[in-house]
Order: sequence, then structure tokens, then C-alpha cells
Amino acid sequence: MSKNTNEEEMSGGRRVMGMDDHIIQIIGYLLIGLFALLCVLPFYLIIVASFTDEATLIRNGYPLYFKDFSIEAYKLCLKNPVSILKAYGNTIGVTLVGTFFSIMLSTMTGYVLSRKDFPWRNKFSFFFFFTTLFNGGLVPWYIMCVRYLNMKNSYMGLILPLMFSVWNMIIAKSFMSGIPAAITESAKIDGANDFVIFFKLILPLSKPLVATLGLFAALAYWNDWYNCMLYITNEDMFNLQYYLQRILGSAEALKIVAEKSGIALPSVPLESMKMAMTVIATGPIVLLYPFVQRYFVKGLTIGAVKG
Repeated sequence: MSKNTNEEEMSGGRRVMGMDDHIIQIIGYLLIGLFALLCVLPFYLIIVASFTDEATLIRNGYPLYFKDFSIEAYKLCLKNPVSILKAYGNTIGVTLVGTFFSIMLSTMTGYVLSRKDFPWRNKFSFFFFFTTLFNGGLVPWYIMCVRYLNMKNSYMGLILPLMFSVWNMIIAKSFMSGIPAAITESAKIDGANDFVIFFKLILPLSKPLVATLGLFAALAYWNDWYNCMLYITNEDMFNLQYYLQRILGSAEALKIVAEKSGIALPSVPLESMKMAMTVIATGPIVLLYPFVQRYFVKGLTIGAVKG
């Protein structure tokens, strides 16, 4: 058999790759690299467009390189740095607190429902699943949150609605079902209660799960603007997404009024502002992803397979 064919040579207990293996590996790397480039390209175009003059952007579309460089969009977005820093602070605080409690609720609920010695686990699982099919509607939800839970102009209005996710709970339940029951049983024999078992044994074994749920929850809190629109009227409590959305909405309204009234107003770079807001809003959360990426795929796929 020729060395150029798909043969496996053994040298000192190690597998020596043949020519065909090298070719397949090169092709695989090229395809993966091309796919990664296609994933990065949209964000690159957004960054370039955010630094491009509005007239050039409208006339030529999104450029592949910096042309007619302009920072006018960022000047308008960051015109009031104190307000945007407050919005950043509100978003970061809500994201940190909400993500922590979201992870705790999802993992603790998933752990309880994964325990085979819990007799009502199937009934509670059906109850949680049923809530994903129906809801009470926006008006009853708003009345309950504002009138009875006093969530108007309260940070609880930004934290509570997203604190518990049934989807995250199902992932946690599926993941923890794969943890051997012998660990729990041996800890109980040694006198450990359920809280000690959960925090000392189950959570340390669930790092991929915690990283996955943490990323899901952090993305949900960071990108949320809807709850801020519903419950917050105090400008000092606006989160980043809603604050930027208000800036863009005001600019669009100003442009429409100017066009209909015939009043000459300074040109507002709406398109480049949208790109600049995207960079401002997504930059920090994009930087977080590399730290949890190695756990993310493992936790998600294990939860999916076990389910």
C-alpha cells in the first residue's frame, strides 16, 4: 500500500498522518476559517459604517474599508456622557445582579426536578412547561407589576421579569440528571443536607452549565429595553439599550418634522448613528464571550443530549 494513500503508520506508539489526512485537515481548517470570517464580517461592516460619513453611506452602502472617515455619529451618541455613563452603570448593575439570581434559581430548580426521590417532580415539570405555552397577556401583567408589586420606577422592574427562564431550567434539569446519584447518596450518608450537597458538590460539577446559563441570562439582561420602556420613567434609571433607542427615536422624529415642515435643520446621520449605537451597546458583551466560550458549547450540548 502506498504512503500517499489513506494508511496509518505506527511509530513508537504514535499515529503518523498520511498525505490524505493532511489534505483533509487543511481543507477542514480552510472551511472553518472561511465560516469564521463570514461570522465576523457583519460586525466588521458595522464598525466601518459607524465611522463613515452619512452621505457616503447612503450613496454607496456599507463599505469594506474606511472611506470618508467621520466620527459625527459617535459625537451625537455620546453628546451627554454623564447620562450614557449612568445608563451603562444601570445596565451593568442589573445584569450582574439579575444574572446571579437567574443562575441560582435555574440551577436550584433544575436540581430539585432532576432528583428521582422527589415524588412531585413530573407534576412541577409539567407546570413549568405549561407556562411556556400560555400567558395572561400584557395588560394583566402590567397591572399586577405596577399596582401590586410596585415595580414602577424600581430596579426590580428590570430584574424580576427576566430572573427565571423555563428554558434555562430545562437545560439545568437535563444536565444535572447526568450527575451520578451515588454522589448525592454518599453525601447524605455522611450527614450533608440538601443545601450542602447542592453548593459543595453539584455546583462545582456543573461549571459548563453555570457558564452557559450565565451567558444566556447576561445577554437577556444586557439587551433588554422592553421592561425599561414599560416600568421606568425616571431618566436616571434608564438602561443602555433603552437610552440609545430614545436617542435614535428622537433623531428620527426630528428629521421627519424637518422634512414635513420645510424647516432647515442640521443633517442628522441616522444610518451611521444606528451602527455606532450597535458598537456601543454590543462591545462589552462581545468581550465577555471568550471567557465562557469553552464552557458554553459543552454545557449546551450536554443539556440538549440528556434532554
